[in-house]
Amino acid sequence: MEPSQFRLDRTAFRMGTHATIGNQYEYWKDKSIEERLRAATYLISVAYNYPFNNPPRLDRTVFSMRKHTL
Repeated sequence: MEPSQFRLDRTAFRMGTHATIGNQYEYWKDKSIEERLRAATYLISVAYNYPFNNPPRLDRTVFSMRKHTL
């Protein structure tokens, strides 16, 4: 799926109470797991400002592994 298929319509969403925004649950409940994950990945890419199709790689030099001896 191309990122151009996702567009955030800022006029369609607004803050509200649980009762007034309850239809969002119904909308996403009807979507497949793949569609939900694609939408979540797109929103994360927008939030962290990286290209949708090219996420940053994990810097493995930050983490270290060692064997625990008992």
